[in-house]
Amino acid sequence: MTIRDSAPRLSRRGFLAVGAGALAATAVGGWTPAHAIPFGSSDATLPAPPSFPEGIDLYQQAYQNWSKEIMLDSIWTCAPNNADDVVRLTNWAHENGYTIRPRGAMHGWTPLTIVNGAPVDRVILADTMLHLNSVSVNPGGDPATVTAGPGATLDAITSALQDHGLGFANLPAPGVLTIAGSLAVNAHGAALPADGESNVPGHTFGSLSNLVTELTAVVWDGSKYALRTFTRADPDITALLTHLGRTFLTSVTLQAGPNYRMRCQSYTDIDWRELFAPAGASGRTFESFVSSTGRAEAIWYPFTEKPWMKVWSLAPEKPAESREVTGPYNYPFSDNVPEPITDLLGQLTGGNPQIAPLFGQTYYGVTVAGLAATASSDIWGWSKDLQFYIKATTLRLTEGGGAVLTNRANIANVIHDFTQWFDERIEHYRGLGQYPLNGPVEIRCCGLDQSSDVRVPSAGPPTIAATRPRPDKPEWDTAIWLNVLGVPGTPGMFAFYREMEQWMRQRYNGGDSTFRPEWSKGWAFGPELPYTDEQIVTQGLPDTYREGVPADENWDSARAVYNRLDPHRVYSNTFIDRLLP
Repeated sequence: MTIRDSAPRLSRRGFLAVGAGALAATAVGGWTPAHAIPFGSSDATLPAPPSFPEGIDLYQQAYQNWSKEIMLDSIWTCAPNNADDVVRLTNWAHENGYTIRPRGAMHGWTPLTIVNGAPVDRVILADTMLHLNSVSVNPGGDPATVTAGPGATLDAITSALQDHGLGFANLPAPGVLTIAGSLAVNAHGAALPADGESNVPGHTFGSLSNLVTELTAVVWDGSKYALRTFTRADPDITALLTHLGRTFLTSVTLQAGPNYRMRCQSYTDIDWRELFAPAGASGRTFESFVSSTGRAEAIWYPFTEKPWMKVWSLAPEKPAESREVTGPYNYPFSDNVPEPITDLLGQLTGGNPQIAPLFGQTYYGVTVAGLAATASSDIWGWSKDLQFYIKATTLRLTEGGGAVLTNRANIANVIHDFTQWFDERIEHYRGLGQYPLNGPVEIRCCGLDQSSDVRVPSAGPPTIAATRPRPDKPEWDTAIWLNVLGVPGTPGMFAFYREMEQWMRQRYNGGDSTFRPEWSKGWAFGPELPYTDEQIVTQGLPDTYREGVPADENWDSARAVYNRLDPHRVYSNTFIDRLLP
């Protein structure tokens, strides 16, 4: 589904100049990409692309990423009708010196599509969601599969699978994500097996990238760009399973497993010191929930004592205490931010960062009241309906953090160390009268991309996925996602993220764990902006994908595949040129 309307829009310049109330509205999803200006219109303000391919709609449109920190007044955007259109578009771009950036749901932070401040006069966005969104299920195959166009949303794919009794075990929270965008950044969920639980054939506790059995992309064939299909056994596919926007997928086939019913219980009465206790501690700990159900997420609002803990479990039959739900997004108080929150958000962005404690406490109170008012603290339904819970109207915040790869037995200690460090630093800054962070801490876990989960001949796991296993550390079987959110524009926020990232890289860099970025979020923080620490971008981060993996399946081999399949860098931008030269 493509989101468009004709409501008045803010330009990036206007966004930077608005008052607190207007900024609060944008932060909760109050406006959407601009009304299109068709190619040839007298209202067009950009130089017309020469000899643009016939039959492909072209128009000017604004662009914004999820947190609205990357925004453009206008950029040429087109809507290919089919895979052949993508081929024509790519060859036109090569011949005319343009670059093509696939565009999906724009639910991301990293400048993999558009780079702030970079010229866009020779850039064309290709909207994959308007036409390239087909979904077809093959329930009788071995394995059962679903084939989707790049712009098909996870909502649409899982709904089609559910009609055939199929599903995915590990899903990201936003169902609006496109499948191609999800694969580009190694999208994942919050699922591990409970103690003693076996993986069901067709499923994976790793990322969506690990479900791919086949994909088609537009690549250079030696004389022109053309479609090429890669099976999971093709050695080149491992670089494409998580590719950071260095290719254009036109079709993806993923394996699926039997669908199942789940229960999700919410707890808001556990002190964070108990919940995030070290390994072996008694009480209601994160470790104990993972042991009993495998599937858990903590949302710890700033300057509060008791996180919102969501715990999913398999439940073939509806528990008597649970409320049955028949669709996703069952926390409306979170999806549609209430007035007390927007009022405080306006104050935060209006130069009053010191109200961060009140902001966190109010958000916690809204959550407790909202769970009670909607009878959502104990719900039961199909897997997708419980795993999807973030809509486009959810509060738009900046995010930093990443993944810690470790042994499952080390989950509690990793989380304990991080939350202790975070609490100490936040209180340190509060003592100085500074509030660099005002959003929640989010903690989730999932499995790694194990080859044994793939039910077709496979060349291996995604090469540069955060969830890619380390062959030299076979005991590492878990990715712990530690993320901290903040309101865009908060003074000192990026400096805090930089301090946090450097601490995480140092602490989780030894015999028991390693740290990797979450591609869609913030990383390589400089003192004032993300993605600006050159040492991390050019050395530290690539080295993360050289350590403990074969030389022919590492960062450098993936980069070689991208440059061979797209030697003219039609699918690139100035940031990707730095990251993957």
